[in-house]
Amino acid sequence: MALPKILVLVLAGGQGGRLELLTETRAKPAVPFAGVYRLIDFPLSNCEHSQIPDVWVSVQYQPMSLSQHLANGRPWDLDRTTGGLMVLPPFQAPSERAGFTAGTADGLWRQAQLIRDFAPDALVVVSSDAVYKLDYRAVVDEHLGSGAEVTMVTTDVAADDASRYGIVQTDGDRVTDYAYKPDEPATTTATNEVFVFSPTPTLDRLEALDDEVGEEGLEDLGTHLLPAQTRDGVARAHRLNSYWRDVGTVEAYWQAHQDFLSPEPPIDLDEPAWPVHTRGGRRSAARVLHGAVVEGSLISGGTRVAGRVSGSVLSPGVVVEEGATVVDSVLLPGARVRAGATVTRTVLDDDVVVGRSATVGGDGDITLVGRRAQVEDGAELAAGARLPEPERS
Repeated sequence: MALPKILVLVLAGGQGGRLELLTETRAKPAVPFAGVYRLIDFPLSNCEHSQIPDVWVSVQYQPMSLSQHLANGRPWDLDRTTGGLMVLPPFQAPSERAGFTAGTADGLWRQAQLIRDFAPDALVVVSSDAVYKLDYRAVVDEHLGSGAEVTMVTTDVAADDASRYGIVQTDGDRVTDYAYKPDEPATTTATNEVFVFSPTPTLDRLEALDDEVGEEGLEDLGTHLLPAQTRDGVARAHRLNSYWRDVGTVEAYWQAHQDFLSPEPPIDLDEPAWPVHTRGGRRSAARVLHGAVVEGSLISGGTRVAGRVSGSVLSPGVVVEEGATVVDSVLLPGARVRAGATVTRTVLDDDVVVGRSATVGGDGDITLVGRRAQVEDGAELAAGARLPEPERS
């Protein structure tokens, strides 16, 4: 029996403004995670281990920040003569579908003819701003046997965070109600931005909705498409009972790193049967020098630690000089903490330099220092501060 033909569309074009300085010069899917990975590595690794060889990545905001990382798709076994990885940038053409996308449903509508020409049995649409493992093919198999038009993968979220997501009510595996980012969520069961669609009826529905909404636009999947599918009784849910964390805010990004510093992390990134793969340059081994103290931390290759590091994640090329202290922080590639400086509950972006005897962060909100910023010797940056400070509109 032939396997179903599956196409995965990875939505990687969003700006990710809630990550503030971290997405000022890079796309959200290109944001580093857990030292050596990028956020887009998680859906691409899921595709690899689900044995799905046809993966399209839709890009728009800061696309060059992803181009080098994606390359030809080799780390995820997508460098193929037929099929494999295809990057979909915005395009110009004598067509109403040309131009920049204005939401996830709008982006799907713009690529509709390409998808129809490819003629998949199932279309899997995923975001690239969450940390999780999932066998997409298993969800597809369930979907194809269900008669549904869409299968929404769902998970439980915190009640005080539920208004950031599409919220569903279910009767068994049937979705009975869908509300997109409601002010007062009826449940804490959220869609986790993994959807399996039956391509032809979904694209036909998008065409009809586009005619119906007119200049208002299709916007996101949750704006018109998913509510319409739910109202017509053709939406079902697949519950994800394992770890899933959206890292779309600075606080959530920091907290996700703390999750992976536990003695039993929620996901084994090196699990032999399902390793998370990435495109990485070759780095020397990490160097922990005489007198250094490292506790409960992730230390990447190419780092050099002479000070004290506790509860933190150090990406490749990070330097913590003698007498410096880094606590409960995330340091992205090339950051340097000079002698006598203290960094606490902070995210340092690429190539940040914290000057000698400076103090950055503290108890309270997460502090964020943007790419290549310099904290002067002896300076103090309070908990929750931003450097550079955001421009006031």
